[in-house]
Amino acid sequence: MGVDPDGRLQTLYWGARLAKDDPLGPATPAPERSSFDPKGALSRQEYAGWGGNITAMPALKVRFDDGNRDLILRYESYRIDHGALVVVMRDAQAGVDVSLRYSADEATGIIGRSAHIENTGKQALTIDSAAAATWSLPSGSDYSLRYLTGTWAGEWHLQTRAITPGATVLESRRGSTSDENNPWFAINRGGQWGETHGDVWFGALAWSGSWSIRVDEDILGQVRVTGGFNPFDFAYRLKPGEALDTPVFYGGYTGDGMGEASRLLHRFERGRILPGGESAKLRPVLYNSWEATEFKVDEAGQESLAEKAAALGVERFVVDDGWFGARNNDHAGLGDWTVNRTKFPNGLKPLIDKVHGLGMSFGLWVEPEMVNRDSDLYRAHPDWVLNFTDRQRSEGRNQLVLNLAREDVKAHLFEVLDRLVSENDIQFLKWDYNRNWSEPGWPQMAPEEQQKVYVTYVRNLYNILRRLREKHPGLEIESCSGGGARVDLGVMALTDEVWPSDNTDPSDRLSIQDGFSQAYAPATMMAWVTGSPHWANKRATSLDFRFLSSMQGGLGIGANLLEWTDADKATARQYIAAYKTIRATVQRGALYRLLSPQDRAPWSATSSVSADRRQAVLFAFQREGQEARAYPTLRLQGLDPDARYGMRFIHGSAAPGTPEVASGAYWMEHGIDLLIKGDFDAAGVVFDKR
Repeated sequence: MGVDPDGRLQTLYWGARLAKDDPLGPATPAPERSSFDPKGALSRQEYAGWGGNITAMPALKVRFDDGNRDLILRYESYRIDHGALVVVMRDAQAGVDVSLRYSADEATGIIGRSAHIENTGKQALTIDSAAAATWSLPSGSDYSLRYLTGTWAGEWHLQTRAITPGATVLESRRGSTSDENNPWFAINRGGQWGETHGDVWFGALAWSGSWSIRVDEDILGQVRVTGGFNPFDFAYRLKPGEALDTPVFYGGYTGDGMGEASRLLHRFERGRILPGGESAKLRPVLYNSWEATEFKVDEAGQESLAEKAAALGVERFVVDDGWFGARNNDHAGLGDWTVNRTKFPNGLKPLIDKVHGLGMSFGLWVEPEMVNRDSDLYRAHPDWVLNFTDRQRSEGRNQLVLNLAREDVKAHLFEVLDRLVSENDIQFLKWDYNRNWSEPGWPQMAPEEQQKVYVTYVRNLYNILRRLREKHPGLEIESCSGGGARVDLGVMALTDEVWPSDNTDPSDRLSIQDGFSQAYAPATMMAWVTGSPHWANKRATSLDFRFLSSMQGGLGIGANLLEWTDADKATARQYIAAYKTIRATVQRGALYRLLSPQDRAPWSATSSVSADRRQAVLFAFQREGQEARAYPTLRLQGLDPDARYGMRFIHGSAAPGTPEVASGAYWMEHGIDLLIKGDFDAAGVVFDKR
């Protein structure tokens, strides 16, 4: 960065590491091309206010009560604050200070950027749009963009498009993150989207509400990425002395392709984002009872399932929806977080004691932010939901959204959750969120203050999660939103794992998990073994295929154990035991995507390598055999080339003549040929350093 002669902060360079004494040149605004493109109008400002002759997308747009909408931010000062750089920008005449905060992670080079916007003037102002940051890339005309799209049961589709003059907008207007777009991007120069080569600039926004990331290429070939609060229906009023903090927008660079971009993000997430950092617990093998019982939960049935799960080697037992209130279907009971005494006459304690006695931790499904009309909570407080006065209240899944921006709603939800965890020996909450916002009114506030709901709601959600964790340090939480509709670096900082999709079909999951891994670490990704044929598409797959697909993340079982044969149970015990020997490598290791399952490709293969390179785990899948074609030779990556690695199979076999022990160089250069044939065949191989 540098300050130009007009006092504006300009981006000078973002890319590979340079030498300390390399010159970056002066900070100069873009030259004048014509009266339509005056000097500085297209300059690469770090954080531009909408004012003067700017024509590029600004980071901040405000309007003042006196009618002025002009804002020119000039450099004022800088300081170092707890290891972060804070640059103060100011429009003294307008009365606005913006403190830009930059943090840098030495291990990955990932930079976090955010803005603190303060009204230092004598009149009120309204923020119409506020970004966390603008990232400016070197000028060029050969950039392409990758991003993630999806829908319920079909999340995490990887999209690629050329960046051309104009704008591409990724966003959610839904009140939460959404699976339609995810707040992550990657940009490549030269169109070389290799896993192992190519320049990649990438970033992720840490925000769980409505968001926007805009990618612009201007007439000079300059590419900018601006991300933060979604400006749609956004208005945040600041009285004199008040301030607004934006989310953090993280960004990084690598010259070693998309695989390395993902690994850098994974490492950053494990070390800097997830609770506990690198010392966080490994994800336990989990059983969830939903498929076995749905809403028909009761003490005897859950105890029977717990016994069956424990016998397989499961470490955590979770009771899903249906344990509370008048919850016999999805039409009633949400909001009433008290134990249903018809189903559990003595409360949850007998079941919890049973689960603990079987050597497992205990968890519950909750959906605190929602309420059914048919509930004691709604009958007592119909005003607690998002609504516009005297307008319809649209339902989704027969439920309404509680207005968590209200302090009384926030206090109530913390109280009921705190009591639930305090009165019951619970180690885990599956926190669900099953619809988008509608009618986002806040009638208790003045009209000019109501649109603060987009920010305050999410801040209060974070506050509840943070306080629960502080008061109950042993409690672990999963972020779920009908699958992967609320996965972002904001909620991940306060939860231990996330649920990528309700679709647990093992073939679909290969693509879902591949897309997820572009941006997020396998350490956070829960993957369940469920029934066959699968409900999503009636596809039948073997238990081997289902386990191997799910073992690429945090392993869970969601199948109806009442339907499993003795042979199924024996197979499950073997896979669970094997998973425990590789769990640390899968969850904490470096992930290498060897064959992509995107676009319904027939093959998928991944390998994970432990940080000390003492172990690697290879998973290989064939969705569909075609024309008697052999499975491609797989060449591992990331091993110690000089070390010797012994090979053992979790499932499957290798071609005749494959050595049982060979050098890391052999496995990476010569590779391994697996005997995979037919539809939905798979192999799992472990390489241990000798």
